[in-house]
Amino acid sequence: MFTEAELEYLAGQPLGRLATQQPNGTLQVNPVGFRYNPAEKTIDVTGHNLSRSKKFRNVEANGRVAFVVDDLPSTDPWRVRCLEIRGQAEALTGVNLPDNHFDDAVIRIHPKRILAFGVEDWDREPLELEKNIRDV
Repeated sequence: MFTEAELEYLAGQPLGRLATQQPNGTLQVNPVGFRYNPAEKTIDVTGHNLSRSKKFRNVEANGRVAFVVDDLPSTDPWRVRCLEIRGQAEALTGVNLPDNHFDDAVIRIHPKRILAFGVEDWDREPLELEKNIRDV
């Protein structure tokens, strides 16, 4: 599902941004901690009091999410890397993760579409980069 370069990129990034849909249809975006879960082939979002958060309740009500990890490995010359994951998420409690997270809740993202930019070849000229967009 993810390329080796994408998995390496995810492993090296401490934060992502999770977009969820609120019950009134508006969107909410929050910075979150995460990890790739190789056993489930998912992105697992964790955090302090996650089970009491608005984003957790949003996922319980409507599991559609978008998750973005991006950075600037260089500003001179300008270089951008971005990985966007769209999919369905579950709001789970009672999950025991080995990464010493703050509570037993997890938002588990099941990727349906991956959009990668500059992850495989971030050192190329920006106008030469090609997006890798695929349904999974």
